[in-house]
Amino acid sequence: MWDRGPARAGGRLLRARGRILAALAVLTAGLLTFHRVVPNSVGRLGSLLESFLPWLGLAVPLLLVLALIRRSALALVALLLPAAAWTHLFGGLLLPAGSPGPRDLTVVQHNVSDENPDPASTARALAAAEPDLIALQELLPEAVPAYEKALRADYPHHEVRGTVGLWSKHPLTGARALDIKPRGITEPWNRGLRAEVRTPHGRVAAYVVHLPSVRIRPTGLASAWRDESARRLGSAVAAEPVRHVILMGDLNATVHDRALTPLTSRLTTPPRGFALSFPAAFPVARIDQVMARSATVHAIRTLPRTKSDHVPVTARITLR
Repeated sequence: MWDRGPARAGGRLLRARGRILAALAVLTAGLLTFHRVVPNSVGRLGSLLESFLPWLGLAVPLLLVLALIRRSALALVALLLPAAAWTHLFGGLLLPAGSPGPRDLTVVQHNVSDENPDPASTARALAAAEPDLIALQELLPEAVPAYEKALRADYPHHEVRGTVGLWSKHPLTGARALDIKPRGITEPWNRGLRAEVRTPHGRVAAYVVHLPSVRIRPTGLASAWRDESARRLGSAVAAEPVRHVILMGDLNATVHDRALTPLTSRLTTPPRGFALSFPAAFPVARIDQVMARSATVHAIRTLPRTKSDHVPVTARITLR
């Protein structure tokens, strides 16, 4: 009689490895679908996961290759779960945008970097997209004249408060600094601007903001100041009397990060386009955002790189 012991042992090993792969697939699907369940109480792990949530999709092709190598039907079936979860969350971002309409505005959002060696060329690159509004962050006082000169012809209206600025083809009124400074910051800090834009389609309250930076440390994500600033900004948007609102800014967070709930619960976000904007050398996340109220933000996309460590993004907005 043939001794089938080794063959049976090998089959059990393949089945065990298949179950491990299936479990990993189910875990990936669970993290994608129920990422809000991951707690933020320790190291803000939930926000850290949500910052890179789309990248969980890379687990699908990796597990697929391993499942094929292991010849595990169980793992292959289980992979349908993360594939479906990722498609539900992010598949729409891959679809093309619709055609421009008569009530559309185009905006550009860019953190120009306080170490930008050539602000004039950066300004010209942004203007080449022919937007209605250009929102900038990390504006140094000594660099503002370069932006003013390069944009003056096509953007005669502009306002600067602190290190943020707004350039517009349409008249601006009611410009003021926006108080989103966290209580723990004691030094001078002004990174918010609110102004009304008199567009051909009516008044729009434009917000230009730069939320505090975050750091990834051994203890987790250090984001307390950013989270507090986001809450203050959300309260300002909630109290805004103008019906149409467009928010443009370096929020130092992705739209899936629960820290932005005070904003994403009140404002619409783009359903099309990944537009990864940071870091410019190898973008892994879109932390430069365009959101709106009583308006639809259509596809968001990146523009060619400038001398900044961020990639500029542009979005089309239809007022409702």
